[in-house]
Amino acid sequence: MQKKSVLLMYAAAVFGNLLFVLWIFYNAIYAGVSGSWPEIISCVVLICLLALNSYLILTSLDRENMITDKSN
Repeated sequence: MQKKSVLLMYAAAVFGNLLFVLWIFYNAIYAGVSGSWPEIISCVVLICLLALNSYLILTSLDRENMITDKSN
């Protein structure tokens, strides 16, 4: 039961990261990508951090043998 709740929390975190990245892209496209350089750089850095967070979450699932059970 605990494994399912952990997987659900991981999936929610990855989905939240993806949704936030899409929201940033939508706002940038809607504004015509007309921001100052600090705004553009901060958005790119934020997107990179969210992508890295999702990558680390997904790779931790494999390290903890939650995706593929290698104990057999």
